[in-house]
Amino acid sequence: MVTLKSILDNDFYKFTMQHAVIKLFPRAKVEYQFFDRGETKFPEGFSIELKKSISRMAGLSLTPDEVSFLKERCRCLSPPYIDFLEGYRFDPDEVSMAQKRSKLTIQVKGYWYRAILWEVPILSIVSELYFKMTGHKIITQEEIIDGVKKKAAGYNAIDARVVEFGTRRRYSFENQDVILRELTKTGRPSFLGTSNLHFAMKYRLTPIGTHAHEWFMFHGAKYGCKMANSLALKNWADVYQGDLGIALSDTFTSKVFFRDFDKQFSKIFDGVRQDSGDPFAFADKAIAHYLGLGIEPNSKTIVFSDELNPVKVKKLVSHCKGKIKTVFGIGTNFTNDVGVCPLKIVIKMTKAKPEGNNWISVVKLSDSSGKFAGDPDLIRMFENVLNV
Repeated sequence: MVTLKSILDNDFYKFTMQHAVIKLFPRAKVEYQFFDRGETKFPEGFSIELKKSISRMAGLSLTPDEVSFLKERCRCLSPPYIDFLEGYRFDPDEVSMAQKRSKLTIQVKGYWYRAILWEVPILSIVSELYFKMTGHKIITQEEIIDGVKKKAAGYNAIDARVVEFGTRRRYSFENQDVILRELTKTGRPSFLGTSNLHFAMKYRLTPIGTHAHEWFMFHGAKYGCKMANSLALKNWADVYQGDLGIALSDTFTSKVFFRDFDKQFSKIFDGVRQDSGDPFAFADKAIAHYLGLGIEPNSKTIVFSDELNPVKVKKLVSHCKGKIKTVFGIGTNFTNDVGVCPLKIVIKMTKAKPEGNNWISVVKLSDSSGKFAGDPDLIRMFENVLNV
């Protein structure tokens, strides 16, 4: 069993999206499914231990210190929302799971404003519990710390701005703690902060994040795929008024995104996040997009977040230098670089019920076909309608 220690042991963008959902879509319901891209063979009894871990999450709640942290360091979150979060409790009945031999299935279903917080904790528990139950041998803590120091020194040497994004597929809570403690000591000035609110509070770091694919996927279900990007961006800007201004670009491919990312959006948002496909081609596309609108690319930022490592980051820094600002969201290469093969697991929204009684299947296209999500026939329809 794995026991989470804080309701804030989660990615910041889950809370920023929850805040927006409460404001705009309080009656919406959603369904999420677990996907294992690596076809992991989970050990016998895994789902039983996972259920125990998830059941214990019902006891989590904000502490007075956590409330103070949110009010002081997360000004984009409104006081009424923080009051709501004080009363929020995880409901394990929203999660169902099963195990057939070595295959694991997980489903989350409920009101979107409640169910939205489950994804990252469940993934982190699945990852940590798997390595705990299988007993894979890892490198020593001294080697882990030495590896972090070397990475930090390398990023500082090339002036790469990096953020820790690794909660969902971490080796363990304790290992992520070690990583962030060391980055806090030796990672600056390159190290900017973390997506994990608990560790942001513990180490007085900047919490970083905006929105995820589900924000755009839901808009596709509610308004149709042609209007999804535009209305998702508009609604985000209406809620945050210029704060949290990095737009995720690949839910329906970056080709479609840049088609919808008009001059108004391009000026309002501080930049874009790249999460699939060829990052070098994406950088060139983003630069050309801004230049075509008469916007200086060096006033904007690309946040790269797709399977990054020091070699890839160094190449991207060189490619973008003097052309556009860059930030690198580094996940498992920080939190699960311990000598094991990290799990390739995700939880994605699969259905939405924006209003009324009709459930609608949702779709994610991506710039990498391996990251497509949704019914194959619906995916083909979206590709045809969007001309991608």
